[in-house]
Amino acid sequence: MDPQNNLSAPKPLTGGKFVLGTFAVALATFMNVLDSSIANVAIPTLSGNLGVSVDEGTWVITLFAAANAVSIPLTGWLTQRVGQVRLFVWAILLFVLSSAACGLAPNLPVLLAARIVQGAVAGPLVPLSQALLLASFPKEKSSGALSLWAMTATVGPIAGPALGGWITDSYSWSWIFYINVPVGLFAAGAIWAIYRDRETPARKLPIDKVGLLSLVVWVSSLQIMLDKGKDLDWFNSSVIWVLTIVAAVSFLFFLIWELTEEKPVVDLRLFAGRNFLGGTAAISVAYAIFFANLVVLPQWIQGYLGYRAVDAGLVTAPLGIFSVMLAPVLGKIMPRSDTRVLATFAFLGFAGVFLMRSHYTTNVDVYTLVLPTLLQGIPTALFFTPLTAIILSGLPPEKIPAAAGLSNFARIFAGAVGTSLVSTGWNDRTVLHRARLVEVTSVTNPNFAGAIAGLQSTLDAGAAKATAFFEASLSAQASMLGLNDIFWISAVIFVAIIPLIWLTKPGKGAGAGAAGAGGH
Repeated sequence: MDPQNNLSAPKPLTGGKFVLGTFAVALATFMNVLDSSIANVAIPTLSGNLGVSVDEGTWVITLFAAANAVSIPLTGWLTQRVGQVRLFVWAILLFVLSSAACGLAPNLPVLLAARIVQGAVAGPLVPLSQALLLASFPKEKSSGALSLWAMTATVGPIAGPALGGWITDSYSWSWIFYINVPVGLFAAGAIWAIYRDRETPARKLPIDKVGLLSLVVWVSSLQIMLDKGKDLDWFNSSVIWVLTIVAAVSFLFFLIWELTEEKPVVDLRLFAGRNFLGGTAAISVAYAIFFANLVVLPQWIQGYLGYRAVDAGLVTAPLGIFSVMLAPVLGKIMPRSDTRVLATFAFLGFAGVFLMRSHYTTNVDVYTLVLPTLLQGIPTALFFTPLTAIILSGLPPEKIPAAAGLSNFARIFAGAVGTSLVSTGWNDRTVLHRARLVEVTSVTNPNFAGAIAGLQSTLDAGAAKATAFFEASLSAQASMLGLNDIFWISAVIFVAIIPLIWLTKPGKGAGAGAAGAGGH
């Protein structure tokens, strides 16, 4: 798939076809990126209905992201093998089918299997939607196509928690997947009707089967190891050891094979470029922290503050306000700015937001919850596009699709890994803080005895009920302190990775022109 070719081959759409085609492609993109976050606030409800822990429920998010990451590098090969429009329509239809399977899932294993399929078929949707949009717009307005795509892709993950919360509270968690069915069928039908006569040629191509297999093995082994580590007590479990060894060996084999293969499934030689290496490392680590916190924050708001799913989603929704407002402004100032400066401001902004959150308490009010989320929209707007411009800058046109796919793979997989690590870190810090708090809750401690007596009087209850209430309060406090640690560490990481940006050279040319290519 080569966006450059798509720009020169078919003529731009006009009139009603232009409006409907652009809307349908944007809708397919929105449906895809929405599913990356719509399940976030539904995890507690979903887990309860399926009879599993919240930790097990987060697999619904991480396995989707991991499968999505694995399939993205195959987009170029599949496009040449099947054809751009046909692949896009088939990917949408399979996404619809797997979404229905998710909603109908009677248990967690079936749901996870459907989510893996859903994530895998979603991989080609991001780069293909961009290519189709670029072909729909006149060449001189290609920046408008990318801006529209970026806005759609940004709003999806932000709207996901609010929409998912409303659906979960008003109907059932299954409907967060069922809504994809009518949306996807409409998008697929409209896209086929409008774009089928603009199909790219298909030809039989060999695929690097060994590279693909080793990619699937190391990504899957690492993801399962990270997800099950906490439940199996990490390296005290032989299962974790086996998964770790398999992941390490298959990853090393993957590196050696791909670097020596003539036509690798993933072109790792791109990392020889300073801008690609530094930019991809920065955007991957940053996205891992960004996405992981989008997952754990709604869980804490529901689990310990008692918010409904829809209210937890609304708390995170203001993130989109400045993101959308500043997107057109960024498009105007980027050509005249050093993208490294913009990305640095973004990372400093994220650090400031997480520092604000690190001071949360168990009786935090709505204003204090919403303000950092609202302000986070500013660095979010300065985050994706400048870093993607850095990643793609200086590359010849024929390398841009492969570079965009590889950086997208690294970023999305980092998001899945980050979610697992942050969830585990939050649990470990909670256990640590609880142990410290329990140390002072001895009957021989006069302060503790006085607190229990005070609760008995306030609650007009016996010692057992007062102690149970105290235990619940202690658990909430430990969880809050653990999450504060996560927020503080997140702020430190954002500052620590700023030097990665300045290892690169100022981005010009290809990177600026394809700034949206990395996706959101």
